[in-house]
Amino acid sequence: MECINKNVEQIVDVGSVVEAVSTDVGDAPLYTVESLCMRCGENGITRFLFTSIPNFRKILLSAFECIHCSERNNEVQFAGEIQPRGCNYSLKVPSGDPKMLNRQVVKSESATIKIPELDFEIPPEAQRGSLSTVEGILMRAADELQALQEERKKVSPETAEAIDQFLVKLRACATGESPFTFFLDDPAGNSFIENPFTPSSDPSLTIKFYERTPEQQALLGYLVDSTQIAHDGALAGGEAGVSGQVRREPHGSIGAAAGHRAIAQSNSAEIADALFWYTAPEEVMTFPSTCGACATKCETRMFVTNIPYFQEVIVMASTCDACGYRNSELKPGGRIPEKGKRITLQVKNVNDLSRDVIKSDTASVEVPELDLELTSGTLGGVVTTVEGLITKISESLERVHGFTFGDSLEENRKIKWLDFRARLTKLLSLEEPWTLILDDALANSFVAPATDDLKDDKQLMFEEYERSWEQNEELGLNDIDTSSADAAYESANTTKIE
Repeated sequence: MECINKNVEQIVDVGSVVEAVSTDVGDAPLYTVESLCMRCGENGITRFLFTSIPNFRKILLSAFECIHCSERNNEVQFAGEIQPRGCNYSLKVPSGDPKMLNRQVVKSESATIKIPELDFEIPPEAQRGSLSTVEGILMRAADELQALQEERKKVSPETAEAIDQFLVKLRACATGESPFTFFLDDPAGNSFIENPFTPSSDPSLTIKFYERTPEQQALLGYLVDSTQIAHDGALAGGEAGVSGQVRREPHGSIGAAAGHRAIAQSNSAEIADALFWYTAPEEVMTFPSTCGACATKCETRMFVTNIPYFQEVIVMASTCDACGYRNSELKPGGRIPEKGKRITLQVKNVNDLSRDVIKSDTASVEVPELDLELTSGTLGGVVTTVEGLITKISESLERVHGFTFGDSLEENRKIKWLDFRARLTKLLSLEEPWTLILDDALANSFVAPATDDLKDDKQLMFEEYERSWEQNEELGLNDIDTSSADAAYESANTTKIE
């Protein structure tokens, strides 16, 4: 196989490039392939570089250049795995802020970009796999729309005039003259928008992760059964239509051995056993599901349990034997609480690090001593310990906030991140006491007390509060109308009394 070294470029064949970039190479060379130019029909040069963005993903960069017509383009393809969950980024860009437009953006080949203010959408097929900035993506979209304007004016002058008016608005957003919202949605979870305030939260940037639908799995190339959509719908609706596929294990057949260790290690396969420490369920149900990482059929175990000083919860744990992926979810049982709950724990000794923690997917996490705040949904719903929660936060920050040590990062920001990571690690060494705050608008989170009586634990405080209208709106509670159900319930009660 011929390749190029750092000083000399040699033309190689496509097969050699694929073979080379498919191997794990610490210092991968640059490869050059002769390829056809789609503009002039002559042969140009495509350069490939297999590299890894630290704390983000392995990527394959390709750049094409034609010496005959000066045509150029570039593309980013992800050489690593598809992430277990999709990601959704929302960036509010004010007018007159050039730094906001200069944020780096990774758009994978499965990502969609939307600007609702302009009713504008860049589908996955457009700008496939690009590494750019907010401004660069908008200007490229404007240039691509402008490219065929002369032909449109001849065929459909009205359409061309409407596009000209739209281009004025689009370029106004790209230059910072008009405020707009930049949405980036990627079912594969391989897209990214830079956070310049890393590791602190960004008030302008919102990140959400979600489970892919069967349709999205199919679009990503996974093999999806024809019955899976109906099956998932039945599970989402909480129906018992899969009772024929449910295997019930007798009470006590799983056991409660090493329950504390399973919680501390977040062992999803043993998570059902771990919660036996609180109360043993009457039965553990096992039903078929699909792995969120490789789409292979796997099993999910579920049971309902009651946690003292807390409430009834539904625990679901999945393990995939094919790829080793593990996942655990905690769903609240019963009605929606009328008030939110804020839990404050003063961490002072090693025993505090071993306290069991239930963090729901609606809870935010805050450590005031580090100016650290994670919005709701960042880590999903987890059952762990205080120590495990801090470890998960550290891993999540390194995974989500890409470009941490890339060439594009300024030295002072790199030092700031390294200092923060060191301070985050020191929390577990307990050199100084610190505070952990869980704020859950649905009151579905919990920190275990160190005493038999909750009132005797002076380091742990529970505080209830009234949810704001914005919180209810985000949770979808403002649109809930239970008047018909209440009327039916009252009518049924009246009939029984008569």
